[in-house]
Amino acid sequence: MNKSVLGLLVISLAIVACTPQQQDVAELDESFFPELSGPYLGQEPPGLEPKLVAPGIVSTGRHTRDLAMTPDGNEIYFGATVGNRTVILMTKQVEGRWTEPEVAPFSGRYLDIEPAISPDGQRFFFLSTRPQAHQEEKPGWVYQDIWAMEREGDGWGEPYNLGPPVNSEASEYFPSLTVDGTLYFTREGEDGVSATYRSRFSDGAYLEPERLGPEVNCGTNRFNVLVAPDESFAVVPALGMEDSLGGVDYYVVFRSADDTWSEPINMGPAINQPDGREWSASLSPDGAYLFFMSSRLVEGAELPFEATTMSQLLTIGAQPGRGSSDIWWVSTEVIERLRPEGF
Repeated sequence: MNKSVLGLLVISLAIVACTPQQQDVAELDESFFPELSGPYLGQEPPGLEPKLVAPGIVSTGRHTRDLAMTPDGNEIYFGATVGNRTVILMTKQVEGRWTEPEVAPFSGRYLDIEPAISPDGQRFFFLSTRPQAHQEEKPGWVYQDIWAMEREGDGWGEPYNLGPPVNSEASEYFPSLTVDGTLYFTREGEDGVSATYRSRFSDGAYLEPERLGPEVNCGTNRFNVLVAPDESFAVVPALGMEDSLGGVDYYVVFRSADDTWSEPINMGPAINQPDGREWSASLSPDGAYLFFMSSRLVEGAELPFEATTMSQLLTIGAQPGRGSSDIWWVSTEVIERLRPEGF
């Protein structure tokens, strides 16, 4: 980790051109949402240089992270935080057009984040603070457990808690799924230090999780580890590494056929930023693109800037790529170029 918000993303589109005095929330309506078609919301895919994901639609300057897609690419889910609410939003491609992102039907009452869809598209996992039957409903980041849903038609069934041995009295979060059903996730220790665990799936049940070695559980802390569906590599947001560019950086760790992991490799300045926040990554269904959360700035957003009034400051601050956590994407060729011999 670590109800509907009406007009959330549409407001972000409008505010780029309008100050708060010029554009009232009540004036916005569905007709403002643009017509989008084609893969990835009609965006041109990136190369080796990261690009914002759908500026003003997914990346909005409103703290977004954790992008997941169905295998056919026709459904996109992502997390957004507005005030004290954290929800999972969704957009679908219907009859060739993408719908305006809206709070997913299963989200909005509790704090939900970190969507992950199994490679076969049949199961949906996410972090939620919703209580179980024996628990009292409480506000805030309590009861952090991994929940799941099964595919039912063109939607999802009722969420259910994965239970033990995956979930425990500790906080478990950031599910990452493999082709064979293995679940990687983060568990927080009593000392506040988190570690990555792996639970194999056998005979319809998850086995006792095993804590991974120091190659993946590197640094002074780490969390939200993304593992490729074929388990060939993991992207590790790690803190306290000697070669860190600053704060939490993304590292890649490669895995061999005999389950040996390489030493962590810093993904470099093209991905990590000295003053950026980076701690949530995912892959496109075909493995061609890496999506990652970052507070990195777009070109030209550095200080000093032209704002001289409060309205101008608010307008700039509400744009993506201005220091809030947004979702970026890049070709996974940046990972392959780091792969050491033998992995």
